[in-house]
This record gives sequence, C-alpha cells and structure tokens, in this order.
Amino acid sequence: MIRTWRNRLPPSAAGLPVVRKRRAVGLRREELADLAGVSVDYVVRLEQGRATTPSASVVASLARALQLSTAERDHLYRLAQIVPPADGTICDHLPPGMQRVLVRLGDVPVAVFAADWQLVWWNHGWAALLGDPLASPPRMRNFARDRFPVDVDHTPLALWPVTETDPDTADAALVSDLRRATGRFPRDSRLAALVRDLNAGNERFAELWATGEVTANREVHKRVDHPSVGPVTVDCDVLTDGDTELKIVIMTAAPGSEDETKLQLTTVVGPPAGTRN
Repeated sequence: MIRTWRNRLPPSAAGLPVVRKRRAVGLRREELADLAGVSVDYVVRLEQGRATTPSASVVASLARALQLSTAERDHLYRLAQIVPPADGTICDHLPPGMQRVLVRLGDVPVAVFAADWQLVWWNHGWAALLGDPLASPPRMRNFARDRFPVDVDHTPLALWPVTETDPDTADAALVSDLRRATGRFPRDSRLAALVRDLNAGNERFAELWATGEVTANREVHKRVDHPSVGPVTVDCDVLTDGDTELKIVIMTAAPGSEDETKLQLTTVVGPPAGTRN
C-alpha cells in the first residue's frame, strides 16, 4: 500500500521540484523518507514487509507525507496493527486539500501545529527563518513545552533568539488555548500529560493555568535574530481548522519593508556554517 500511494503522488503535489528526466511517476523512496522524517532503508523495509511494527508517530508521518485521506490513514494504522485515532483525541493528520494549499504558499514561512501545539509539519521557509526543527527531539517539538520549559537543558524549538512585543499576552493566550483544547479533546492522553507536566514543572504555566481563562489565539509580532541576515520583524498569524483544531501558523513581513527583504533572503542564504540546522 505504501508503494501504491507513493506512486500516485506527483512530486509537485508535495512541493518538490519537477525534473524533466525522471523515471518515477510518483515519489521516490528517498523523497518519501525525507518528507516523513525516516530513513530510506526503513521505507524499503516497510515496503518489502521486513519492518512490520512502525510506531504510531511514524505511521502518522507517513500518512501526512503521502497525503492520505482520513479513511486511507485509518487503513494504514490498521495495517501497522495500531488503533486509528478516535473521536475525542487530537488529530495530527493534515487533509490533502490543506497540504495542497500549504504547498502553494511557496517559501512563506509556514508550520502546522496540532491542538496541543505539537509541531506536525513545516516548510523550507519556516526552517530557513527559525532553524530546522529536526534539530530538536520529537517530544520537544511542542510550542508549549518550548515556551514553558520544564527541563533545565531543554532544546529550544527555534535555533536562534525569538522575542515578542507583548510576551505576557502571548503566554496567557497559549495557556488559555490549551485549556480550551482540554474541553475539545477530553480523552487525549498526550494533551493530559502535557498539561500535567507543565503544571508540575513550570511555575509560570501553573500560575496562568490557575486563572481559568479561555480565549482564542491573537496575532503577535515577533523579532527573529537571524544569524545570517540580522533581526527580522514578522507578523505571526494563526489560522485554525474548525474540525481538527489544527493550527496553521504563518510568518509574514510588511510589504515593501526592509524586513520583507530580509525574510526573503533567509530562504536564499541559510544559516552560517556550523549552525545546527
């Protein structure tokens, strides 16, 4: 099934460059591996039936990379002998239509977070502006864990400094959004563990959680101290999918501004040599 789904997905649909001389009609194994964040050897072993017990996170990554429908995603879970996500739990799956829209945004920095602010997808523009999230362990690719660290030696989600014009308001909005998610997904164990960990290990989070405030996300302004192009001020907008509560986070700069020029340059120059990226 993985090979069948891989063969039907053209590279252009996944945002990959189209090469004229190409034998494969769909995605190559190495392209699928790169999109899903696994090794090429593992994709080969899955297709040949030599790897039969992938983890739930790997299955979710493959489903996103292959742009499967919800029914196809559930079938993939069952083939891996894993129970598909149920109602009342957080969805990490990106619908194919959403992925097509995201690909058409080009190099505009975009990332998608689940309802518990777990990072599930990002594009080249996002990695160029903030650093590649692959540098962080999967568990730490969570904006709430990054914002309210529990471990002293935690790995930041952004690889260089990012500041906000109103950090207190941003903190309160994030905590209240998580509280809203607990009502929307009452049976999600990952969300419950996140709230429990942050309440026990971060005083600032516990203080805000105790207020009981429930609000939606607001637009925020961020300054990114990029190591190659210097400080870049961007507007951070959050679009939320009504059914899944997936959060599409888009970074833009004022049209015609110096910040817009710098933002465009980040996708060209990249980070300096030796940077974790």
